[in-house]
Amino acid sequence: MDFQLSDDQRALRSGMRDLLGAVFDRDRLRAAVERDGALDRSLWRELGAAGFFALRLPEDEGGVGLGLPEAVLLFEEAGRALLPGPLVATHLAAGRVKGAAEGEAVVTAVDGMLPVAHLAEADAVLLVGGEAVRAREARQAPQAPEARELPDGRTLTGEALRAFLAAARPVRSMDPLTPLHRAPAGRVPTGRPPTAEGGRAASERARAEADRAPAASERTRADTDRAPVGSEHPGADTERVAGAVARTPAHAGRLRFEAALLTAAEQLGSAVRTTEAAVQHARDREQFGSPIGSFQAVKHLCADMLARTEPARAAVYAAALTGDPLEIAAAKLLADEAAVRNARDCLQIHGGMGFTWEADVHLHLKRAWLRAASWLTGAAAEEMLAAGLVAAGPLPRSSAAYGRPVPEAGGEG
Repeated sequence: MDFQLSDDQRALRSGMRDLLGAVFDRDRLRAAVERDGALDRSLWRELGAAGFFALRLPEDEGGVGLGLPEAVLLFEEAGRALLPGPLVATHLAAGRVKGAAEGEAVVTAVDGMLPVAHLAEADAVLLVGGEAVRAREARQAPQAPEARELPDGRTLTGEALRAFLAAARPVRSMDPLTPLHRAPAGRVPTGRPPTAEGGRAASERARAEADRAPAASERTRADTDRAPVGSEHPGADTERVAGAVARTPAHAGRLRFEAALLTAAEQLGSAVRTTEAAVQHARDREQFGSPIGSFQAVKHLCADMLARTEPARAAVYAAALTGDPLEIAAAKLLADEAAVRNARDCLQIHGGMGFTWEADVHLHLKRAWLRAASWLTGAAAEEMLAAGLVAAGPLPRSSAAYGRPVPEAGGEG
């Protein structure tokens, strides 16, 4: 099988890189930082006109008619450019929400108990989760049977969206380009405005939840670290995705896995960019009369960054072809590690200047931390892969590679 990109795919990726270089250069990136991540609607419409959101819609519905592998290439470029906004949710909402495909509408997503990005600016909210989320919510709140009625992919707009926003609570974000709100605790939104009494109760639960959980800006470990940001129950994400191993590709959580793959593509793009930045700085920066890239320790750091990036690229591209949940879990795991650790190593290679606000390295690191806690966390991905190995059954008791039986435990090797 040939896994090389076709000429059309290379042209698509190159075109998106050129477009982002023109409409979202470094000056516009820093302007977005100064706006505290507020979205630029004109940029959103530029992306819509370029087909970013409608890429996978059929042509007879006004889309481009391409597939998940091509979407991964575009999201890789978006991650490379640190493009802000709920890109994944708006892409998934194309064809579901009026104006999403054209970039006229901004759509964010609710995924269980995770904080919601850009909620105050959203024209619609996409509910992602399906049966796995609803089952967990039903266990937590059996008095809310309406939580079991929500299909994966339902949207909130208009009055329902305003009621949901009123019940949500802003929380601090580790990423200056991604404002966050915490959804009302203990329930998935139903699309019906709450009563006055119910709204007060939801607000009180949200405030209590926010006070108990650590703020996103305080979670600064490499994987964020094995629990979703803002989740009170570290194992909850694992619970709702581990069962996906036994499901078909049409399972109720399909949107979550597509979102996880596109997020992994963004992480891959960030890992590529920080590798390039580190190598360029190692070539340009001189110490003791020589480029620092000639020092063995710096060489090793750059080599390690590349060694993390390329396996992540292979995993993300392969998962885009198969759409298999297990392969998506592996891709997300590898891409998260590459994005976070590459940003850390890039910062180290930049030395003291890498810690300054003016440098862009910290923006890649903070965004990588936030994405690592989104959709499919490291712990949930590891549990899925372990469950897949168990479901596959025991390994055969002989090895063709060695031409002899595998010895029993405790026997002679």
